[in-house]
Amino acid sequence: QLQLVESGGGLVQPGGSLRLSCAAAGFTLDDYAIGWFRQAPGKEREGVSCISSSGGITNYADSVKGRFTLSRDNAKRTVYLQMNSQKPEATDVYYCAAVRTGLRFLCSYAADDMDYWGKGTLVTVSS
Repeated sequence: QLQLVESGGGLVQPGGSLRLSCAAAGFTLDDYAIGWFRQAPGKEREGVSCISSSGGITNYADSVKGRFTLSRDNAKRTVYLQMNSQKPEATDVYYCAAVRTGLRFLCSYAADDMDYWGKGTLVTVSS
């Protein structure tokens, strides 16, 4: 069974940093681009960033550009989302999702493009 498992969420202070991980189980990530999404209570899910299967392409939403960085280690079947300069008083569930792209240099953080989803990890920014 193909699974994505997010981890690394928790409580962080405003301006602080947190690194989330997205680990694949049951399949390798070599042919999959990964997207990250977040959803605040009562709000729609928002795409924030993505990374191509090889890691050569990354894209970021304007809301996180300059603060978030994506990387991946396909040997470890894991993608990392480094989040810096967290904005105050925010609570979101962060999800990673995978879409099969092969070796093409592209990625997406449009929810409708995704094939597999993780269950999410909660991030709370609060002092």
